[in-house]
Amino acid sequence: MDTRNVILNAAAEVFAQHGFRGSTTRRIADAAAVNEVTIFRYFGSKDALLEEAIKNSTGQAFSHPLPSTPVDPESELVAWCTEVVAHLHARRSMIRTCMGEMEERPQMTRCAAQGAVGATNELCAYFGQLKTAGFTSDSFDATAAAAMLIGALFHDAMGRDMMPDVYPKPASRAPALYARLVLRAIGVQTAPPAPVAATRRSSGKPDHTLTRNAQ
Repeated sequence: MDTRNVILNAAAEVFAQHGFRGSTTRRIADAAAVNEVTIFRYFGSKDALLEEAIKNSTGQAFSHPLPSTPVDPESELVAWCTEVVAHLHARRSMIRTCMGEMEERPQMTRCAAQGAVGATNELCAYFGQLKTAGFTSDSFDATAAAAMLIGALFHDAMGRDMMPDVYPKPASRAPALYARLVLRAIGVQTAPPAPVAATRRSSGKPDHTLTRNAQ
């Protein structure tokens, strides 16, 4: 890893633990195993370094983006939601610190929110494509649906540590549950209809075959 990225990663970790005031350039330099002069040579100031570190940490693109043309909405959205929760959960300390300093340093929060904003926009576009591709004929607000799903994913990633009993268990199954609920809410079938039990023959008379075989 090059020096610039080493410094960015160190700054993100120090900020998550100590906040803006506690993230001195000396502390960041020690964490990155460089001297302070190197930090200023690369970034110019502590403010510029921390803004870039936060943006770099929380705004990284997900490795499994939603497709522009949906094929299998359930598997596509479940995979995406699973990755979003993992992404947010891994960065929860950073995000919580940014939220705690929102009043004093709103720019830090805006940097931290870029990933979530990008994910929400991606989700809105995907919901629109689901309708275009004929997966649903329901009338719905894509922004509201995206906000509901992102809200559930964010809440789970941020709050499960503090309130484990209020979330679906196991944690690994929760993103799929959220995804399927929202898909059903906008009229997308998440599984083929259950087959009707073969209890009658074509003549309409009761079929006792299963009963006899079971005896």
